Amino acid sequence: MSLRTLLSILNKKYQVLLLFSACSLLMLFPNETMGFQDDNATVDFNQYSGEVTEESSNKPLVFATLAVEGTNISTITNTEGSFLLKVPKEHTSKNLVISFLGYKTKRVPIANLETEQNEITLQISVTQLSEININAPKDALALVKETLRNRDDNYFEDPTLMTAFYRETIKRRRRNVSLAEAVVNIYKTPYNSAKSDAVELYKARKSTDYSKLDTVALKLQGGPYNTLYVDMMKYPEYIFSEESLTNYKFTFNRSTRTNDRLIYVIRFDQLEGIIEQLYQGELYIDVENKILTNATFSLNITDRNKAAQLFVRRKPAKVDVWPTEVSYRVDYREKDGKWYYGYSSVFMEFKVDWEDKWFNSMYSMTAEMAVTDWEKNLTGEVPRYRERIKKSIILSDEASGFSDPNFWGEYNIIEPEKSIESAIKKIQRQLRRDERNSD
Repeated sequence: MSLRTLLSILNKKYQVLLLFSACSLLMLFPNETMGFQDDNATVDFNQYSGEVTEESSNKPLVFATLAVEGTNISTITNTEGSFLLKVPKEHTSKNLVISFLGYKTKRVPIANLETEQNEITLQISVTQLSEININAPKDALALVKETLRNRDDNYFEDPTLMTAFYRETIKRRRRNVSLAEAVVNIYKTPYNSAKSDAVELYKARKSTDYSKLDTVALKLQGGPYNTLYVDMMKYPEYIFSEESLTNYKFTFNRSTRTNDRLIYVIRFDQLEGIIEQLYQGELYIDVENKILTNATFSLNITDRNKAAQLFVRRKPAKVDVWPTEVSYRVDYREKDGKWYYGYSSVFMEFKVDWEDKWFNSMYSMTAEMAVTDWEKNLTGEVPRYRERIKKSIILSDEASGFSDPNFWGEYNIIEPEKSIESAIKKIQRQLRRDERNSD
């Protein structure tokens, strides 16, 4: 029996399919393009890597934003504070703007950067008590409602064509067992439009080590839509519909600063007595302009069986699967006084309990997407339906392998964490050995 046949049988007989797509979210919560180059096109960019840390403690700053001033080119740091940024040579005379919530924004001339091992530090931005008391809103719920009402004025009002990098990983305990990455085009509709965004796959790669999956093939359905629908200002109905707002208690938590703006942190919690699986978390609101700049929240898993029904679509008869943690993050960026979706992530942890085994298996799934460039799509043109990614996509089934280390060319990606980078290098070494053995 061939390995391909064996894997096919395993996938059909023992499969846990985890779904977080448009239908689950309802329970959650043109001719001219971006100028993608062909693989054979001339490389005309400089690449920079390094780390962003806090000046006083040297602590890595996770999800700090790095943007080329005067352009829409940007990236973020990973969970280890590391970054990788590709800058077209025509922009290397500009500044790199580094920002992070609660810290002073820094500008660094790109010409002063080294190719590797750049160490960029940020200072904590101290909020004066006097700032908090002046014209301070008294009602947290009223501030949230006003922020939602102001969406049409504060966020992009033009159709926008975005380039984004998407990555999803599956781990069994701490070991990577599946990696999938993609560069996608997002046809973002205006925030005041009821039309949904469309996604087009440009390039993707993946690898899955079935030997580490314990006869359970976990797959994440929905791909980039998992992260796109965390954009709560575009899709408020998935978490803060007019009706659901009354199911939460909103309270002022603290204040901070970002880009010299005073930010209020609003804590929200599900009210006692509400049976439905809802959320808890924090909203970061520019108090002067009533703008949501960031949000972090998680699902209240009070009933593991109900929570499992939200995510688990298929499983073997003798196994129980339920989520132990489901959390989300979304960050917005600003350009010329208008805000737009910049980054989001979804983290899901699952426990797999086999009836005939003594020990449980723990799996975690992470999906994240960062906008790395954008331009106005003034024609409003969108890809035909057959060219769009379906909301039921399983990216790991669609992508190719990790054979080419220069696969992404000029496109910005989120720098992989050391464990992911190590896994990719291991995959590439194995592929090279396989090629030599086949010669």
